[in-house]
Amino acid sequence: MRLVFVLPHRNEDALKSVLQDIYDPSSPSYQQYLTVEEFTDRFGPSQADYDALTNFVQTHGLTVVGTSVNRMNLDVSGSVANIEKALHVTMGVYQHPTENRTFFSPDREPTPDLSIPLWHISGLDNYSIPQPQLVRKPAGVQPNAITGSCPSASFCGSDMRAAYYGGSLTGAGQSLGLLEYYGTDLADLTTYYKNAGQTNNVPVTLKSTDGTSTSCLASKGCDDTEQTIDMTQAIGMAPGLSSLVMYVGSSDTAILNGMATASPLNAQLSSSWTWRPADPTTIDVYFEEFAAQGQNYFQAAGDSGKWGSRSEIWPADSPYVVSVGGTDLETKSAGGPWASETAWSDGGGGISPDSQAIPSWQTAAAAGCASCSKTLRNGPDVSANSNFTFYVCADQEACTANDYGGTSFATPMWAGYLALANEQRATNHLKPVGFVNPIFYKIGLSAVYTVVFHDITSGSNGYTATAGYDLATGWGSPNGSGLITILSK
Repeated sequence: MRLVFVLPHRNEDALKSVLQDIYDPSSPSYQQYLTVEEFTDRFGPSQADYDALTNFVQTHGLTVVGTSVNRMNLDVSGSVANIEKALHVTMGVYQHPTENRTFFSPDREPTPDLSIPLWHISGLDNYSIPQPQLVRKPAGVQPNAITGSCPSASFCGSDMRAAYYGGSLTGAGQSLGLLEYYGTDLADLTTYYKNAGQTNNVPVTLKSTDGTSTSCLASKGCDDTEQTIDMTQAIGMAPGLSSLVMYVGSSDTAILNGMATASPLNAQLSSSWTWRPADPTTIDVYFEEFAAQGQNYFQAAGDSGKWGSRSEIWPADSPYVVSVGGTDLETKSAGGPWASETAWSDGGGGISPDSQAIPSWQTAAAAGCASCSKTLRNGPDVSANSNFTFYVCADQEACTANDYGGTSFATPMWAGYLALANEQRATNHLKPVGFVNPIFYKIGLSAVYTVVFHDITSGSNGYTATAGYDLATGWGSPNGSGLITILSK
């Protein structure tokens, strides 16, 4: 087995105070982000604790196969027998209660004989397997794409740029990171651009965070549909990115820590995968580091309509992410501007199924939303086109048009849009905007709201879209360059 031991932050109360100052415009520390080294020195586990953990695993016959510069993750491998002895557990295989498969898990909480605090151990079970937030069109559903510039009038990624932005910024000088549980076959990306009659000039880096293969070949039974969608949508919105990095791993802790310690850091991050953890708080440590370092993480809100109590949409309801819902978009012409938009019936949204407390920046919006919780996190925060209207190439098979949909399309698009804003900020000699939700919710309650967002007021995902913030579309989709202008000040 391969596991990731995670150590907790030091000085957690001080970190929360620093985060409050970083995102307070009245503070002298406003947008004074920390480097990875500064974060590690102030809030990362101590070197002594990291050494103690390393000594512990080696003493128990486990092998260190990966370390991290922020001293939070220690990747180890070892036999099941040695892991059971080290953690005082018995591993077993069980029938899954809701899925037609078995899963492995320990019989109890680990109790390692450690003199230092341990935050989490990932890799001990596969009860919840991360799933991509894309869906194939059900039989009988007729998509609305009649004005796309890709084959069969389907939408290219570039059509989203024309509909939601339409300006000259390209994301130049910006890098964007994608979270993926499998690698990809870059030949599919090449096929997409060839068939679309376009050229991709963004260099793509495939980076394994824990030894997981970055290759995904259909001939070997691996499906790279999600991974290719994420690339085409991000690049479509920001075709001048300096780099696109795909972080590939087998656990959330490995991938997120890879994103948090990259050199250079990606100011915009995107994930189209969701799961249901036993303890949602275990990855808060990475989200806090993102915020401290000026990184913003967009997360797909899901494709099964309104959230229920058992919805496996984590981390879309985390207070540390920007949750992206789905819409049904129509444009005025092929490759043309926005015409109209309604809530997509399958778009995720609702009240936190993981019982996450409502963040301070959302309370005022929730007070004016009849369906919203006043005590728990509401989602999504924003949205964009997710209907079955896209052109997709994957698995080195025939490409499809108007066949796939999902918040998987909207989420990397939003990350690309933020890259445009951060490009403008760099031109204005400003640092990246960082975690944008506090700004989004301030804008949503201001007089300029409908100038910078498309306020989507029709359609339903189980919750009805209404004027202002709602649980179907959040604040809506980006309305041209207005939002970028505000984010660039």
